[in-house]
Amino acid sequence: MRAAFILLPLLLLTGCKDEPDFDERYDKASKEIEVRVKAMDADIAESDKAAEAASRLPEWRKPSNAPPSSGE
Repeated sequence: MRAAFILLPLLLLTGCKDEPDFDERYDKASKEIEVRVKAMDADIAESDKAAEAASRLPEWRKPSNAPPSSGE
């Protein structure tokens, strides 16, 4: 019985972890945001390059769109 009184508090203490404080959470979120921003910038740059390359295609190589439907 005495062992239970000693072991129970020890088990409870080992189960508890300190939660990260504000600064640690802020730093983590800031790094995640920075990674996302860099990925978005890379995607935008890639899209800009593709759009630039498409605008330099000769007129005959550009895809043609079908005329709009008259609804009939």
